Amino acid sequence: ETFVGRGILRDSHRGMGSKFLIYSLKMKQEIGLIGGISFISGTMIGSGIFMSPQFILAIIGSPGASLVIWALSGVVALFAALSYAELGTVIPESGGEFIYILRIYGSCPAFFAAYTTIIVLKPFGATAAALSVAEYVIAPFYPDCHPPELVVKCAAAVAILVVTIVNVINVRVAIRIQVIFLVAKVLALTVIVIGGIVELVQSSSVIVENLKVENAFKGTQYSLNNLGMAFYQGLWAYGGWYNLNYVYEELKRPEVNLLRAVIIAFSLVTGLYLLVNVSYLTVMTPKELMSSSAVAVTWGNKVFGSWGWIMSVAAALSAFGSLNGSYYSGGRVCFVAAREGHMPDILAMAHVHRLTPSPALIFTTIISLLVLIPGDFQSIVNYFSFSAWIFYGITLSGLIYLKIKKPELPRSYRVPIILPILVLLAAICLVLAPIIDDPQIEYLYVTLFILSGAIIYIPFIHYKLCPKLLTKLTVFLQLFLEVAPEDKNL
Repeated sequence: ETFVGRGILRDSHRGMGSKFLIYSLKMKQEIGLIGGISFISGTMIGSGIFMSPQFILAIIGSPGASLVIWALSGVVALFAALSYAELGTVIPESGGEFIYILRIYGSCPAFFAAYTTIIVLKPFGATAAALSVAEYVIAPFYPDCHPPELVVKCAAAVAILVVTIVNVINVRVAIRIQVIFLVAKVLALTVIVIGGIVELVQSSSVIVENLKVENAFKGTQYSLNNLGMAFYQGLWAYGGWYNLNYVYEELKRPEVNLLRAVIIAFSLVTGLYLLVNVSYLTVMTPKELMSSSAVAVTWGNKVFGSWGWIMSVAAALSAFGSLNGSYYSGGRVCFVAAREGHMPDILAMAHVHRLTPSPALIFTTIISLLVLIPGDFQSIVNYFSFSAWIFYGITLSGLIYLKIKKPELPRSYRVPIILPILVLLAAICLVLAPIIDDPQIEYLYVTLFILSGAIIYIPFIHYKLCPKLLTKLTVFLQLFLEVAPEDKNL
């Protein structure tokens, strides 16, 4: 399993007078190079390539500009992933942004990163992926119209619960799902690419005209808000480039395999994304693409006719695999943050028999289901991306600081300093551009929510206050869920 350990009965260190199981947990290095590639590309290839194309085209206004957005999004994500690879060798611990900010900047900013990741980023990401699964599962039953919102959200809730159950019951099954579904995703995208090539050879002059340089950029929207929103959607489709950093302690030979996995995964994903978008545009007009609620299904209906439902199944399975990968890494962020004392102790516990971080996964599930109630895919992605790039930027500034102030720190790989600088500038633009060009009250709400973490940090983390009620609740949940914490003294 992912965790190994040995258990003994001990008196509660909380003074409750009870005895319960304390388990010594340690991460096992079970993810090899192939698993690492599957973990990155399997999470990246998810809902984004099947849901974002119509939004990017609608926001940016032209086919040519949308392809540029897809390519530049891939470049930005690649530079960020390469920068994270160096951070992983300098700070060889699981936890992603939280652990990097903690080691570089200290407890306070690290708590805000953990608070935002656990409460906002991971649940929002899971909800968006689940909505994508639901859209494609239901699309064949509503071929001529958008499916009812309630039906979509109920199906999304079922997808979230299924992934939670799989990850809570057996970690190895979750890993196998990730690898198997990656193969299915690549095959599905390859079918779309081949179908696009065949259609391009046989296509009408009208569709070919849309791809010519002189026509491809007609109608492009150049406002900062539109560019920012388009990049949010594009970068969402590449979301997952950071996932191996969340599970660094579980990666075999991480000093070598992290970088290799990043390069191979990005070569595969970026090439497929660009070819798939070209395929969409050879089969559908821009107007048809923008009006589609499930672009792969519309593509499948045009190319395969009555067999178009196959693409709906493929897209749903793809998004489900991405949802599974997001849950897998999200549980590790909770675990590490709680292990470092920045989240409730219960989130750092694992099931004593199944050895899975079930409390963290259950907590993420509850937040995801709450987000699902009022949310829609596009707004979730926008506010998810706004929050995420704040902390990506802080993390990359930390790498720049280490490269300038502490170049002597041992590392097996060094990225040229210009790359994290470029990504940091991109992060600043992505955060500020939509606010400057088209201020919306929702961005203020997101910012205030992040800063509201101070209400928790000051009494409970800085001054280490622990209400007796919280202690009783922790012990109750520990016994109810049959979970135990890491004991570093064993």
